Amino acid sequence: MTFVSCSIPEQFVNPLFEVFDGGDFALSSYRDIEEPLTQMRVYLADPAQAGDAERCLRDAMRVVGVDAPVTVGELADEDWRFSYRRHFKTEPIGRRLVIVPEWELADWKGDGSRETVVMDPGLAFGTGRHETTKACLQYIDELSGEMTRGGASFLDMGCGSGILGIAAAKLGFSPVLGFDVDREAVSVATENAARNAARASFFHFALGRGQTPPGGAVRYDVVAANILGPLLVRFADEVSSAVGSRLIVSGILSELYPDVLAAYEARGLREVSRRTLGEWTTGLLARG
Repeated sequence: MTFVSCSIPEQFVNPLFEVFDGGDFALSSYRDIEEPLTQMRVYLADPAQAGDAERCLRDAMRVVGVDAPVTVGELADEDWRFSYRRHFKTEPIGRRLVIVPEWELADWKGDGSRETVVMDPGLAFGTGRHETTKACLQYIDELSGEMTRGGASFLDMGCGSGILGIAAAKLGFSPVLGFDVDREAVSVATENAARNAARASFFHFALGRGQTPPGGAVRYDVVAANILGPLLVRFADEVSSAVGSRLIVSGILSELYPDVLAAYEARGLREVSRRTLGEWTTGLLARG
């Protein structure tokens, strides 16, 4: 298995995912906790595609402003599919959630005090370990306690592996929908929902194209948008129009958070709280 790879600082990982436009090429990432940089890789079944994949990766790096060597390497076929697994471990999040990799489920000895979300992210973003995903899960956990008794709907914008929507469904939100611009992510999210017997539906959809999102013009009680600061500003009209009560905005480098907050305050939303983990700030906003 051929791969095209670069190693970059963590602050550029989410931006690179957002701007990478590789067609059929899927971008993945992993980081050894003992190493300072995150490895970004495109895996290829056909070595002849390496040149095209390298150009796509370099183009995305240029857009986000990161400069790093891009290399081409080889992995044994049995290794590449599962290389991300050694960086994804069972982790409790908030008061009521625990994220368990599918391959660790047999050894998981839960006591029933937490809702178990079983995940295999494949090449999609979202294991619960990244600061942005973790903060979103913490807010979903907290909101579920106050909102789900009377029934509350949930929309995940940029679903990735489906982890946010699945967690929301397991914590009592209904209906739960999500969408992503990446068809592979939608497929992974759908598989993960089935793996968890979670009533969550995922669709292929992209903001900014003048189309009607899943659910039409319906507002959702809670919307989670973990999609990158500049995109949250650019698509503020579309994102805010879907919010019935609460909005979780994430994927935001902390220095960009004031710009994101200003964009949504101008559209009638107010900040309830914010949470900063590492270099990333996640905000909980409310309508009215």
